Amino acid sequence: MSSSYLILSTLAMAAVTFITRALPALIPKKLLDTPWLHRLNESLPLSVMVLLILTSLSYQGLSGDAGFQAGLNSAEVHLFMAQIGALLLVLLIYHLSRQLLVSMIVGIAAINGFLWLFTRFLG
Repeated sequence: MSSSYLILSTLAMAAVTFITRALPALIPKKLLDTPWLHRLNESLPLSVMVLLILTSLSYQGLSGDAGFQAGLNSAEVHLFMAQIGALLLVLLIYHLSRQLLVSMIVGIAAINGFLWLFTRFLG
């Protein structure tokens, strides 16, 4: 990864964060009290978290000719299955609790637990 890409991505994230934090101060209060905006505000943290997790999935080693030929004993397959399992668990916990921090903690614990289970019992 080049340093210019890292700098540009950091600046882009900072700009988006600044705009989203400043926007409520610029929008009329009447518009901020609409029901659809409240629903969007409730689901936005989970949506962002899911997008970040999906973009970080390690499926690159699973494509091409090698694919899933290594079977369930492959470390890449273990990691991919653990990531998918943790993501599903995060979605479930967030749906039940509506607590983003709790969901993230469960996700981190789940990915490590799944990796431990897969390496111990599948390979």
